Amino acid sequence: MRILIISKALVVGMYQRKLEELAALPGVELVAVVPPYWYEERVGVQRLERAYTDGYHLIETPMRFNGRHHIHYYPGIGRLIRSFRPDILHVDEEPYNFVTLHAATLGRLAGAKVLFFSWQNLYRRYPPPFRVIELINYRLCAAGIAGNQEAVGVLRKKGFRGPLDVIPQFGVDPEIYTPDSREPKDRPMVGFAGRLVREKGADLLIEAVSRMKSRSVQVQIVGNGSERSRLEHLASYRGIRDRVTFRGAVAPADMPATLRSLDVLVVPSRSRPNWKEQFGRVIIEAMSCGVPVLGSDSGEIPNVIGNRDLVFPEENVDALTHKLEQLTSDDELRTELGRWSRQRVLDHFTQASVARRYYEVYRRILAGAPLESEDRDARR
Repeated sequence: MRILIISKALVVGMYQRKLEELAALPGVELVAVVPPYWYEERVGVQRLERAYTDGYHLIETPMRFNGRHHIHYYPGIGRLIRSFRPDILHVDEEPYNFVTLHAATLGRLAGAKVLFFSWQNLYRRYPPPFRVIELINYRLCAAGIAGNQEAVGVLRKKGFRGPLDVIPQFGVDPEIYTPDSREPKDRPMVGFAGRLVREKGADLLIEAVSRMKSRSVQVQIVGNGSERSRLEHLASYRGIRDRVTFRGAVAPADMPATLRSLDVLVVPSRSRPNWKEQFGRVIIEAMSCGVPVLGSDSGEIPNVIGNRDLVFPEENVDALTHKLEQLTSDDELRTELGRWSRQRVLDHFTQASVARRYYEVYRRILAGAPLESEDRDARR
């Protein structure tokens, strides 16, 4: 099975571990195409890292309109497709982006089965030419991968009738995000990690901790953003500024140790008309470290956490306060939930398990068989 994956996300070295796992599966010959860098306005330039490159070919090729999600493309991709002649061409991009149309057209001409990937969990009608691009890609592509459950409904509503499965874009490496021995603390540490913007809800965590009966709970806020000053003022106003540490951004290499230092991670995202949580990668990173995660019911968060007892309604500070008091006061419960969380990641969200799920999709598409999600739907 010859597989060609096109993905700007793979400039990040740790994501390449999925490709090593995929390349090790039976009968796979794998090539991945990446740009020399990707520019994101919010974070700047991310240059290609070559971290996990065993067993497959990682090909760096120039990109036009780098940093522009909707119109970028790879001018040399046609030559690579014709040279490799893949059975599967996986374009790791939304169906309304030009890069998907460009690669899918060339892939179909070469006889490949083409797949796209979508995170989009809000229904949006795009203006020309992007709506036209989207509709053409629906006809060109043999299947789609949705990063979350709600994206499936959006794709169906927008007209895609082909096979769909729900698989995260990447998993987590359980050999990096590992638990440590957890001794009970006199001063439990509750954490938040993410952008400090209104929709991520860090203010809800500060409000909840200020309402807790225990005054020993500490808070660690990891990340930067436009809300930081307001959050610092809020912590002072609520009388807990001495218990809240603002760490700023943490380097990716330091993130496992940062998460291991927590007793509970809180993901209190709030949905907006133009945004809701699509996955929440920090959730599986913390769970892999054996850290219980409390999350709001925004978007995909409940499906990722997988335990309704660890989910609270968006904006409901009282519910979050109650769940925090339960977890921070019960060492045995935290330990039990930490073990459960780690096992959930091992079962569903490692790079190896995600790679196997993609492999099964590719295999079924080539065989003309329904995808696993379609089998499940048919049995209901």
